[in-house]
Amino acid sequence: MSWADNYIAKLQSGVAVQFRPRGNSMTPHIKSGALVSVEPLAAPPASGDIVLCRVAGNQYLHFVSAVRSVPPSKDDDKPRQQFQISNAHGRVNGWTGLDKIYGKVVGVSE
Repeated sequence: MSWADNYIAKLQSGVAVQFRPRGNSMTPHIKSGALVSVEPLAAPPASGDIVLCRVAGNQYLHFVSAVRSVPPSKDDDKPRQQFQISNAHGRVNGWTGLDKIYGKVVGVSE
């Protein structure tokens, strides 16, 4: 079980969550131990949004640093979007799909 599994489950059921993440990857935007409010996605995130997501099996509360369109697959005729996830210090975690972005940060307080 990973650190965000319970929060992700609640977000997937449509419930907003609050928690205090630890670490310095998002300073100065989110300090370690700050209270973060995350709501389920109402629309696809934009570059600059902070999201709770999964990239290559790891869970992150990081920025969407870029968005790109991906051609339709042979099983789906609609183009898709992919989202690049990065921390506040420029480290890129990788690309993920909308199905792996669970919520958007809507508030941070000490």
